[in-house]
Amino acid sequence: MGEVRVGDCWLQLRLKSYKGWAKVGRRTLSYNPSNIALMQLLEQIDILFDTYANEMTNLIEASGIEELCSDLKVGADDVRMLMLAWKMKAKKQGFITQDEWRRGLKALEANSLEKLQRALPALEREVMRPSNFKDFYAFAFRYSLTEERQKTLDIGSICLLLKIVLGSQFRPQVDSFTQYLQMQKEYKVLTFDQWMGFYQFCNEISFPDLNNYDDQLAWPLVLDSFVEWIRQKNN
Repeated sequence: MGEVRVGDCWLQLRLKSYKGWAKVGRRTLSYNPSNIALMQLLEQIDILFDTYANEMTNLIEASGIEELCSDLKVGADDVRMLMLAWKMKAKKQGFITQDEWRRGLKALEANSLEKLQRALPALEREVMRPSNFKDFYAFAFRYSLTEERQKTLDIGSICLLLKIVLGSQFRPQVDSFTQYLQMQKEYKVLTFDQWMGFYQFCNEISFPDLNNYDDQLAWPLVLDSFVEWIRQKNN
């Protein structure tokens, strides 16, 4: 273990702990004074991780995520928590690994709870950019697949997720589609392609008149049925 003087304090450089942090892209960091600020940031990010992590598993689990939400003063179903998972590139819902936590908070330059709170509005703006939002929308579906080899989401989960992810942008479409999904009997689950198809529908189709919807195009069948249901209601 090495030590480097920083002002009047000693920064402990835990070389073994940070073995996986030595590389940034294809560049290898050398442990010299020019990298002290980065090492200190990572140390503080890890300390914050330990606040919420289960010591036995070294994971932030459901109870830790609930505590984090409480400290951030956001609900567990707040879309910003999903955005934070996207920024971390989290793999499994309900769990945050130390590498995922490091990745996300380092990108946000958030080494304290207060800085993480202040970073949320900027993160939301980042996600809402058109160049990022489609990727975030796709992530939301995949992140919600909680079982191994799971490929679909049940209708209840789809409806809840649509309201969280798309509700602020396409409220009329989301309300109408979720109403249809909840009353129809043909579909018990939706696939990723159907999920992405609805996003395309929201961006491309005039609503609620549906004048430019062409059912001869390669839309998912669930959307053909949805459009037929709307037209029958309107007539």
